[in-house]
Amino acid sequence: MIISIANPIYDAVFKYLMEDNRVAKTVLSALLQREVAEVEMRKHEYTNGTRDKISMFRIDFGAQVRQDDGSLKLVLIELQKTWLETETLRFRQYLGTQYANPDNILKDDTPNGYGIPMITVYLLGHRVGEIEEPVLYVRHKSYDYDGVEVTKGMPDPFVESLVHDSIIVQIPLLHGRVNNRLVEVLSVFDQTNKAGNNRQVLNIDEDAYRGDAEMEHILHRLLAAASDSKLRQDMNVEDEYFSAIETRDTAIMKRDQRIAEQDAQLEEQSAQLEEQSAQLEEQRAALLISAKAMKTAGIPVEQISEMTRLPIEEILSLC
Repeated sequence: MIISIANPIYDAVFKYLMEDNRVAKTVLSALLQREVAEVEMRKHEYTNGTRDKISMFRIDFGAQVRQDDGSLKLVLIELQKTWLETETLRFRQYLGTQYANPDNILKDDTPNGYGIPMITVYLLGHRVGEIEEPVLYVRHKSYDYDGVEVTKGMPDPFVESLVHDSIIVQIPLLHGRVNNRLVEVLSVFDQTNKAGNNRQVLNIDEDAYRGDAEMEHILHRLLAAASDSKLRQDMNVEDEYFSAIETRDTAIMKRDQRIAEQDAQLEEQSAQLEEQSAQLEEQRAALLISAKAMKTAGIPVEQISEMTRLPIEEILSLC
């Protein structure tokens, strides 16, 4: 059966979705490929921090992640969602605030004040270069001078305090690639399911997730969001913002195009002037050679000046 859910591409809907502890565990477990036993949305949440430049939504989670030996490890997960292409500098600035935040230092059994291991997740509404994979895992490793991976003593809390892993999700490439748990969970972001011209709603086949309790819970959460009047109002505000962004970007594109065309015309005119200048120099050089020959032949300077239109002083200076 086809059901209409709120589009989690919207910041308001995405926040509403991830505020549900069960949903957060499901999404983060799929992203990390490990069980997230406990999760807590941290107090720092940044929504559209710079409205005049970019729509970027950021949520921080503290998660207890199950390790291979069954133990739990505290991990800081910074999830950033953006639907507009942006400078990586903005992502780096957010990372800087995380590294500088004293709340991100382990308090227990860490007399040296090691930082909480961090994983950054980027949900992108655009493609990254020529990368074809919808999900990219960027993991750090350590090597010795000869390029041999160092495994003894790793992971080390000092090293983990200084580096982090990243997960990059290209939402436009998720369509038709439901071949693992993560892509299945993220399939609710598939923008090809938009309900006609209404980008606020996605039409989803509920039967495709039948028997999957966690996915059914996500769908029901988004179904509830679709009927929430406050969320619909927030989505309308976001639509107005994106419309303004598109109008601005279109104006900038047209302006840049005009400037490029003007630059091309100026370059062409400059090339023509240079060519004309070169021709005049050649003509002048020919006149000087002719004037010198006539002077050598004994023709009066005044007559040479009249014939070549060169100044008498210049003709007299010819050797």
